[in-house]
Amino acid sequence: MNRKIADLMEAMIAYDKGDVRRIQHFLKVHDLAVTIGTLEGLPENELFILEAAAILHDIGIHKSEEKYHSSAGKYQEIEGPGEAETLLANLGSFTTGQINRIKYLIAHHHTYGNIQEQDYQILVEADFLVNLYEDGSSKETVTKVLQNIFRTEAGIRLLKAMYNI
Repeated sequence: MNRKIADLMEAMIAYDKGDVRRIQHFLKVHDLAVTIGTLEGLPENELFILEAAAILHDIGIHKSEEKYHSSAGKYQEIEGPGEAETLLANLGSFTTGQINRIKYLIAHHHTYGNIQEQDYQILVEADFLVNLYEDGSSKETVTKVLQNIFRTEAGIRLLKAMYNI
């Protein structure tokens, strides 16, 4: 892990201070996103952005709960980009282009239709791998997600191995 990502990880843990469940969630999503991205041969610059987006993907959840009394994905997509931009700007080690791509991924990570970019697909798959477990999803649900959401070879292999399907 490079220093910029470690600094971001520390900042996000501080941001979610005391919310161990959500901290554990983004740590798992990060690790799975990096694993899938590496296995899929994502270029280093795209992998870096994916890592940052995976750490920050649910940053809008607290604002969503405060503002809308809901943690629904659509609200996270609305509130997350601004929160992420503030945190990333305070760190000062991310370019404008990197911040914009990270914000885009956060703003769309609960939107599953017409995913074109590999980093976006990988973030969605990593989040699903964790959410399926955390939500106690049935084998039927896992199979539907496999058929309807997963596209990367590495993500498919991980899903099948993790859920024994």
